[in-house]
Amino acid sequence: MRTLPLSLLLCVSALRAAEPDGIDVALERMYNQNYTAAHEALDRYSAARPADPLPYAFQASAYLFYELDRLGILESEFLTDDKQIAEKKKKLDPDPVNREKFVRAVHDVETRADAVLKLNPNDPQALFALCIAQGVSTDYMAFVEKKQFASLSVAKRSNGYAQRLLKIDPKFYDAYLTAGISEYMIGSLPFFIRWFVHFDNVDGSKDRGVDRLRLVAREGHYFKPFSKIMLSIIGLRDKRPQETQRYLTELAHDYPENRLFRKELAKVNAKLAINAN
Repeated sequence: MRTLPLSLLLCVSALRAAEPDGIDVALERMYNQNYTAAHEALDRYSAARPADPLPYAFQASAYLFYELDRLGILESEFLTDDKQIAEKKKKLDPDPVNREKFVRAVHDVETRADAVLKLNPNDPQALFALCIAQGVSTDYMAFVEKKQFASLSVAKRSNGYAQRLLKIDPKFYDAYLTAGISEYMIGSLPFFIRWFVHFDNVDGSKDRGVDRLRLVAREGHYFKPFSKIMLSIIGLRDKRPQETQRYLTELAHDYPENRLFRKELAKVNAKLAINAN
């Protein structure tokens, strides 16, 4: 029986190692607003790893992003005029089919992650998957269902999983996204609400929140693009348009099919050009 030469086997192994992760492919498609292709990539990934909770977490993320895109919610977050934001955020009806799929994906994450954590309470992938699932549930409640105050309890759970994960592995940079958003969000709440809200290892420092998001933008993997989206929005709200321009330029370059990135970059470029004259 003939066998392949060792050099050829090493070459094949190197090529396989260089192939992008199925989740990476799905997220690239999601950020290019091709949600159907994103779900197809995740379906293939989860079919090969049925017990892995992580692909289901990103399935839920893709369902959330589809709804944010369909309702124009993410676009409204780039606005800095409160009157325009109020007009943009008039209640819209969620897609019931998409919502059902979203809820099912979150449930799939929780059942699989719980099974993994029973065997190993410190499993990083399971904690990360739960962090994502609770994070997207927070966003769905706050932005789609307009239940901002009720979403805080879910956000607290997401932060709890992120903090557990960072204690296990401080270099799990994607987990700093949730920690950073929690810091910034708590820091943005009115004082009388902050008095009753407590998140583990969160002081409500907006500056620390931004620093953590910048860390994810530099060192993160799955959440690098989303951290740049958040920093772009925060940059406009905190009067740092040059920072917004830089991140939107990177996003528009990396995801050329995304209409929102190009549209918001054009707005920022025009505003900076006017201010320069």
